[in-house]
Amino acid sequence: MKDFPYTESKDTRSGFGVGLHELGKTNPNVVALTADLTGSLKMDAFKKDFPERFFQVGIAEANMMGLAAGMTIGGKIPFTGTFANFSTGRVYDQIRQSIAYSGKNVKICASHAGVTLGEDGATHQILEDVGMMKMLPHMCVINPCDFNQTKAATIAIADYEGPVYLRFGRPVVPNFTPADQKFEIGKAVMLNEGADVSIFATGHLVWKAILAGHILAEKGIDVEIINIHTIKPLDAQAILTSARKTRCVVTAEEHQMNGGLGDSVAQLLAREEPLPLEMVAVNDSFGESGTPDQLMEKYGLMENDIVKAVEKVLARKAK
Repeated sequence: MKDFPYTESKDTRSGFGVGLHELGKTNPNVVALTADLTGSLKMDAFKKDFPERFFQVGIAEANMMGLAAGMTIGGKIPFTGTFANFSTGRVYDQIRQSIAYSGKNVKICASHAGVTLGEDGATHQILEDVGMMKMLPHMCVINPCDFNQTKAATIAIADYEGPVYLRFGRPVVPNFTPADQKFEIGKAVMLNEGADVSIFATGHLVWKAILAGHILAEKGIDVEIINIHTIKPLDAQAILTSARKTRCVVTAEEHQMNGGLGDSVAQLLAREEPLPLEMVAVNDSFGESGTPDQLMEKYGLMENDIVKAVEKVLARKAK
């Protein structure tokens, strides 16, 4: 099992802020909109240096999506910023009707996703956003794993023609991917090659999968770990190649079991290569108030939960 050293932990929302600021310097068509959450979305630097391209719409998320859709008609590339709950659930109709239906070039950038929002509680901890967004035709769905990858993804989606949902979070997590990485939309990243089981992880659960991989290696289990940063379009080739090698699969995500990465992988395997599959995800439940670590543990999203899922799927694997 490879080591993934890191020198610091950072929040992924800061990766978005830095990436957006870089785009402001290089792409004059990039504009930014926020619904009263400039600081929380780390959009301060963009606002300071490019005030003529920054739009504070107030607590009016639906209006923000409509404004963003309209801006694309004039050739602008709008990046909207608010919490994931308000970026999807509160404005689903506007996204569906004004953005996805006509394939508008809007980048929906969503922070504070999942239970790691913590003490703000269930009303703010959206766990169904990936499912809502991936079901929309034309929508690209991206869930990077650390600061560096979020920065790279933010920069990359400006060149992607069409609507994008970019999901990231508030807690600090190890920053272990290369600072100079090239982010390829729809292209999974092999982190560790193995022969016994495939772990497909996304977002914050990528690091948990790496920790689980070290625990499993001590037990003599050789894991293959792949970072699925793009949930739609899904890298079917990478998933099937790995699954056909190991013959059993675990998915890991900070999202509902229904509608997330595991759901997409299960559909793919059912069509192409039926194999034993276990999912590490929230099982049909809302969140609650607590620290991020407390909630990750309570809802079964820690490295030990991935270890248990691997052991379970190995027991089901055809000999």
